[in-house]
Amino acid sequence: MTNLPWKTIGLCLGAFVFVSMLLFYDPVPDRPEVGRMAAIAALMAILWISEAVPLAATALIPVIALPLAGITDAGTITKSYVNSIVFLFIGGFLIALSMERWNLHRRIALGIINAIGKRADFMVLGFMIASAFLSMWISNTATSVMMLPIGLAIISKMEDEFGEKRTHTLSLAIMLGIAYGASIGGVSTLVGTPTNLAFVRIFQETFPEAPPIEFGKWIIIGIPYSITLLFVVWFLLTRVICRFDRSLTLDRSHIRQELKELGPLAREEKAVLAVFVSTVLLWTFRKDLQLGIIQVPGWSNLWDGFKNIDDGTIAISMSLILFFLPARSGDDAKRILEGDAFKKLPWAIILLFGGGFALATGFGASGLSQYIGQGFQALGEIRTLFLIIIICLSVTFLTELTSNVATLSMLLPILATWAVSIQVHPLLFAIPATISSSMAFMMPVATPPNAVVFGSQRIKISEMARAGLLLNIVAVIFTVAATYLLLPYVIDSPIDVFPKWAK
Repeated sequence: MTNLPWKTIGLCLGAFVFVSMLLFYDPVPDRPEVGRMAAIAALMAILWISEAVPLAATALIPVIALPLAGITDAGTITKSYVNSIVFLFIGGFLIALSMERWNLHRRIALGIINAIGKRADFMVLGFMIASAFLSMWISNTATSVMMLPIGLAIISKMEDEFGEKRTHTLSLAIMLGIAYGASIGGVSTLVGTPTNLAFVRIFQETFPEAPPIEFGKWIIIGIPYSITLLFVVWFLLTRVICRFDRSLTLDRSHIRQELKELGPLAREEKAVLAVFVSTVLLWTFRKDLQLGIIQVPGWSNLWDGFKNIDDGTIAISMSLILFFLPARSGDDAKRILEGDAFKKLPWAIILLFGGGFALATGFGASGLSQYIGQGFQALGEIRTLFLIIIICLSVTFLTELTSNVATLSMLLPILATWAVSIQVHPLLFAIPATISSSMAFMMPVATPPNAVVFGSQRIKISEMARAGLLLNIVAVIFTVAATYLLLPYVIDSPIDVFPKWAK
């Protein structure tokens, strides 16, 4: 009931702004589509921020509004909801579901925690590494849900041995480490978080002539960034934010007992692991990979037919294999994955993707992008570094209270237009914004991992906010640094050169 007034206000405000803009806002008289598209975008932004209706429902508005506004036809706009990025997400999610079904993700997590060590600070690192690695491939929500009971079991054991008061800061570090590790790890791969996939497709919609951002290209910036930030966040958590007793040690018998209960690696787990590893290798080495002076040739060069596929094709191909591989013999024979897997797909997120892609299409087709770009030109010349810092800070703190996918979907077309208007490489704005949308550490509602660990009732909002504020600033610094240091290797050119495809 407490959310009802806010949602009602959002619904009324959205309707009022939409109607007002349709009636009175006509910035380009000879092209009324510009004002209509701005009205539609404002309506969706208000509904997404207030969550007056489900996010996926708001994402469907362009299917109706854009054709009626004369911006584009229904056939064109509905194509935004089904594309290769959506199939990349579906295929990756199906592989993740197979890992969850056969407990491979749990075995990996327990193995990492057991291997790191028994010192309290290393134990926190173990939870963070396990969460980060799993979030590279499966939902960060699922990762947090799976890691939470393991963390709580360890905390309960430590409290029994050392007392609740003495272990409070350690339990806080473990809970926050699980959430922050999941968020940081998700940034490292395209399939790690929905915002990365949303960025790839919106970028393609906005700049159709630009080279696509592929899996192998993204990890050039994603993996070094995630690894570095993970260790910095661990250091700050264990040395600055949560200063716990260094004499605390972990009795790893609980972890080893859980590993023992899992038994030896089952045939089904081996099959899932083989498909998972094969998929990662196929994604990474599909196209030529330029690593400084070293060039790794891509396997798509081996045959002309391979050049027609993309990362989405690989994801679907490998996930389909799991529906054919037998899981058990006998009368109750099953497959590694079965039909119920499709019921577990997050269709709301898929529709949210489509809404963002459709919005980007509308910005371009209506002429709103061009109009916004002309407005940005009037601001005059501002240093690019300063603009990137402002973008990172704005996106980070905005997504503390709003859906990161919805927020990014609204901002990316505007940032792309802004970059073109001042002759800056569009990825200099888009990639920092995308990364920052996953780096909200302060509030329980900021990310699903934050919400999951907050639900453990081991953390106060004040404790999460205090820790998250510092880490938000640190993440912004690292995002800006990673953009300048690693982006040239992603685009294979200096970042101060304005690309031809953006003109």
